[in-house]
Amino acid sequence: MPAKVNKEECTGCGTCAEECPVEAIIIDEEEGYAVVDEDECVDCGACEEACPIGAIKTE
Repeated sequence: MPAKVNKEECTGCGTCAEECPVEAIIIDEEEGYAVVDEDECVDCGACEEACPIGAIKTE
């Protein structure tokens, strides 16, 4: 199951995108939060571990 971003909590810092080994996360500059490409996400959990505020979860 792909990672899910809590858009209300995400600050758009980009840490998750930097840590994603398959580059499945981008920061939507207009909205100000991370967006996960569900087709590319491999559910590795690197983004969840990297997020400093816990705004992204893998299930």
